[in-house]
This record gives sequence, structure tokens and C-alpha cells, in this order.
Amino acid sequence: MATIIVQPSGTEIEIDPDDTVLAGLQKAGYAYTVGCKRGGCGICKIDVLDGSFSYNRIVADTVVTPEEHVDGTCLSCRAVPDEDLTIQMRDASLRLVNPLLGQLNAARRERARSERTPSEEQ
Repeated sequence: MATIIVQPSGTEIEIDPDDTVLAGLQKAGYAYTVGCKRGGCGICKIDVLDGSFSYNRIVADTVVTPEEHVDGTCLSCRAVPDEDLTIQMRDASLRLVNPLLGQLNAARRERARSERTPSEEQ
């Protein structure tokens, strides 16, 4: 499980292993502007401020350039967190569209925190 922290709001969202950033945010009740959802349009680009990710499928250099990749740009529809991520949305704001899913995710986050050992929290 990974935690996504969305700046500047500081919203924390727990996502399942192997979920993309987009899938994890949607499962937690959040939405933002996306396009094709398969890595071809680039509308779902976000900036990764901290943490690392991998792509679950190849992403063309025409969608995310090598320079953007070095700067922390990623496609949220293809990026799978390798660890906790801190991200910043671009032209769209993240909005909670399903409060029930948001509450379930908050409870899940609290359970995950309580299960961590003291050495994991340092």
C-alpha cells in the first residue's frame, strides 16, 4: 500500500499496490480532469514532488518527454507508486466527488498507520 499526499492541500490518500495514481484516487472518491486513461493524451499529467514511481506500460516520449520525466512529470493513468508519493496537480483541482469513498479511505489510512511499527514511522 502507498500513501499519496496531494499538495498544496496535504490531502492523504491510501492506494492499493499495483494501482495507478489515477485508479487509486478514483477508488478513494476523488476526481480530476483526465482524457483517454491509457497513456496517449497526456491530459492527466501531474508533478511528483517526492517519491518514485514506475509505469505499468510503456509511455511514449511524445507524451512525457525525457526532460519532463527528469523533472518529475508523470502520467497518473500509468504511474504506479514504488513508495509513498507527494504530488501536485496541474491545471485541474482534485475534488472529492464521493464522500463515502473518501470516508472509507480515511478509515483505511488510520488502520494502516496503527499497524505500522515504530521503526517504520521514523
